[in-house]
Amino acid sequence: MKAFFDDRQQSHDPKYFIANGKLLPNPEVPARVNILKAGAEAAGCIFSAPSDNGLGPIAAIHTSEYITFLRNIHARWQRIDEASDEVIPNIHPVSRNDGYPLSAVGQAGYHQADTACPIAARTYDAAYWSAQTAISASDAICAGADVAYALSRPPGHHAFSDLAGGFCFFNNSAIAAQRLLNNGLRPAILDVDVHHGNGTQGIFYNRADVLTVSIHADPARFYPFFWGHSAERGLGPGLGANLNLPLSRGSDDQAFVKVLDKAIERIINFGSNAIVVALGLDAHVDDPFKGLAITTSGFAQIGTAIAATGLPLVLVQEGGYVSPVLGDNLTAFLTSI
Repeated sequence: MKAFFDDRQQSHDPKYFIANGKLLPNPEVPARVNILKAGAEAAGCIFSAPSDNGLGPIAAIHTSEYITFLRNIHARWQRIDEASDEVIPNIHPVSRNDGYPLSAVGQAGYHQADTACPIAARTYDAAYWSAQTAISASDAICAGADVAYALSRPPGHHAFSDLAGGFCFFNNSAIAAQRLLNNGLRPAILDVDVHHGNGTQGIFYNRADVLTVSIHADPARFYPFFWGHSAERGLGPGLGANLNLPLSRGSDDQAFVKVLDKAIERIINFGSNAIVVALGLDAHVDDPFKGLAITTSGFAQIGTAIAATGLPLVLVQEGGYVSPVLGDNLTAFLTSI
């Protein structure tokens, strides 16, 4: 199986995030890469470095204003007296239509949705190469490959077009889908991360050319809270092109595979001829976030069901945090494809 990764993705090394009012060690650490890469290689993946396709494919999804912010904010932040080492916002606009401030503090609040996406000196570089990894995987599909795996880190599915959030900066899955679309395919994004892909939904919510489907822990009491509910179907031209399938906390393999059948049915009826799988592995029962209770064999069942569509697959790594079975979960999924 073709696979892509660039070592520069490890240069983003966030130390903290704020959850429940507490400063905690950040779980989105470079060590994830070593575990995931070993798990992919155990499944037969052969890694190549991604090509540098420039900012064009990223700017097809993200605003130039946001890209400028990501490139410059850490250096600007360090000019603030007694600033923290990492950019973490402390104020947010009430509306996206509120004024756009000149200050670094104000722009951080505008472009960072929460306190779980700290920006350090090398965050932009890592996010850039994470996106290039997803782009190269899409290009492999366009060149005739059946499956390509993008070990994208940092992850991306909580990033909106102009907003970071939840460990995410560039939306790799959205960028991959847009790349497929630009090459004449009709993609669907299937997100199996334990958290709803709110950024992905937001990017395509008013569009009819990319189907977005997400299976996740019910956001009524789980991050990202404000998005991912079943009534969210899209707006305007996008009405009916978004499907959320929330599961009760602690749902097991059987419950997940049951709703996966609904997701696949919608993908087939959309007329998709390629799928971007936003491959979160944090639905596992032993993942630190404890949202769902999928087993290692459950990930194999999920992979088998997706592969049964017979459609080309771009597998973009999303969540899945350090645990003794993280690599095994990826191996189980990839060997089932």
